[in-house]
Amino acid sequence: MKVIYKITYPNGKIYIGQDVTDDILYFGSPNRDLIERDFTRDQKRDFIVRKEIIWESETASFEEVNQMENKLIIEFQSNNPNKGYNRKPKFKE
Repeated sequence: MKVIYKITYPNGKIYIGQDVTDDILYFGSPNRDLIERDFTRDQKRDFIVRKEIIWESETASFEEVNQMENKLIIEFQSNNPNKGYNRKPKFKE
């Protein structure tokens, strides 16, 4: 199963990614430095991260999965630095 997921961090910011293996433990590869800057040491000690599957397909090609991921990044504005941690595609106001 190929999936697109949305990760929501305690500060409300999101990251959208894809997983072509549907691995329950995979949480993507957002820029660690961007996330680190948003949390204090105390906030890092105890927090909850939510992972939601927002799209899935057994038959989509890799190209279709990539297209869907980009579409959902733009739709959710997770590439807007005020709302999320995706940096591509570049956010346009």
